[in-house]
Amino acid sequence: MAQQATPVRAARLGRAFGTEPTAVGGVVLLLPAGEKTSARRPSPVLAAASVRALGRRLSRAGRTEGLAVHVVHYRFRGWNGGEAHLARDAAWAADEVVRRYGDVPVCLAGVDMGGRAALHAGGHDAVNSVLALSPWLPEEDVATAPEPVKQLAGRQVLLVHGTNDQRTDPELSFRLAERAKKANRDICRFEVHSDRHALHAFRDEVHALAEDFVMGALFGRTFSRPVEDALAAPPPLGLRMPLASGFGRSPRRRPGR
Repeated sequence: MAQQATPVRAARLGRAFGTEPTAVGGVVLLLPAGEKTSARRPSPVLAAASVRALGRRLSRAGRTEGLAVHVVHYRFRGWNGGEAHLARDAAWAADEVVRRYGDVPVCLAGVDMGGRAALHAGGHDAVNSVLALSPWLPEEDVATAPEPVKQLAGRQVLLVHGTNDQRTDPELSFRLAERAKKANRDICRFEVHSDRHALHAFRDEVHALAEDFVMGALFGRTFSRPVEDALAAPPPLGLRMPLASGFGRSPRRRPGR
């Protein structure tokens, strides 16, 4: 019996969150967490779980502007060294957006290893903004080249990191942002005091911040004052901006008003 060829894996886009708009005006590509090394195929259900709540929120927020939000399903769970599979899949997904929707602005929004993929693939021509939540970044080593940042020039970039992250050192994202800021003034970074890698303790605030940034970057909505200040401030101020408790919540009206 002839041996069957091993099927070639392909990345794919998940179904759009909510009702896909008839006229798409912008796209968010959600890049889930991953592993440092793994040739296994990710579970679509588990991968989407890490970004589902954010995807739903962004889809609701951008409905009137025609925002389409898709999860990127990777070929492999792992980054896998120089193969950088997750970054390649992110770039493929941006190509797929162009094929499906034409010339619309794209935001790459990644968590954990997906944050690293978003930063790497941020130089794609269709991408105008990058959001990296608790990005997994490798430890700095004089024997290896540092994480690239030149591809982020001309993009609006937001990094968010919990100060008690035990999976990836938040100082690594600060130092990457510091290098990127030298070539790109439109980059800022928020610190979530005492929160950990998953950013669960202040999830509502983090998602409100993500919505504020994405809607501003893709559709020109006015950024909130904290985001404007963070983008305008010189390092290190704009790269260590504290995320205030209650960010994004409407102030309660006093009785009788």
